[in-house]
Amino acid sequence: MSTAYLNGEFRPLSETQVSVMDRGFLFGDGVYEVIPVYGGRLFRLAHHLKRLRNSLDAVRIANPLSNEAWETMLTELVARNEGLDQAAYLQVTRGVAPRRDHAFPENSSPTLFAMSTPMAEAVDIDSVTGIAAITLPDIRWKICNIKAITLLPNVLLRQQAIDSDGAEAILIDDGLAIEGAASNIFIVRNGLLITPPNGPALLPGITRDLIIELATNHAIPFREADITQQELCNADEIWLTSSTREISPVIRLDDKTISGGAPGPQWRRMISLYQDYKTAIRKGEAS
Repeated sequence: MSTAYLNGEFRPLSETQVSVMDRGFLFGDGVYEVIPVYGGRLFRLAHHLKRLRNSLDAVRIANPLSNEAWETMLTELVARNEGLDQAAYLQVTRGVAPRRDHAFPENSSPTLFAMSTPMAEAVDIDSVTGIAAITLPDIRWKICNIKAITLLPNVLLRQQAIDSDGAEAILIDDGLAIEGAASNIFIVRNGLLITPPNGPALLPGITRDLIIELATNHAIPFREADITQQELCNADEIWLTSSTREISPVIRLDDKTISGGAPGPQWRRMISLYQDYKTAIRKGEAS
């Protein structure tokens, strides 16, 4: 039976409940993080907690735990659930209010919820066939660097991709490719790895930043720069990245074949480096 955490207590997930007056339920007034766990060890926890703190500060919710307390709680949560590879989800809302009102309630305490579920088994690199994606107009709000739980636009965009036999929607705003509905984007052009720069238009991805770190450490040319829709369509390779999906190669975009319809050589190099990093985490040699 899965174990969850709510406001200081561990309990069975099936018995974990929050009030219908919680502002997360009524307004989507909260933020979240998803942290992969490899070999029982939390993946880049310090980076996730920094992003969480930035999101909480941006929406003016007090951080309910110190970094040390977060680590203690999440480590115990992982230990209470099955599997060495998991995905830990945590959510902080503004809490329960006495009445529904858009204004911040006075003296409310944040609601802290966390759960952890098994991660999909590792896939052999040689068996990866790639995914299809479509381009759609970006209909989200203008401060996407906050990892907010208000995800209805992302849900609708992702579902439109699925309805078109795709796995993800790549969002276009003013002629620029911004990110996926639930992922960051990279392209490869003439051997150069390119990803859009961080800013309010996109979420600063933990996996995105690790790829840049790996590229730096292994002399892979890269640049943070805007990607036009035309550059996206003409890319040699396209990758979509996230903490749980890792690095997905796009082999079809809209009606066009990308990278000859198979994962490209630069993706193979990077995913190999990424898998080596995960192995180091499992051995306790990286964090």
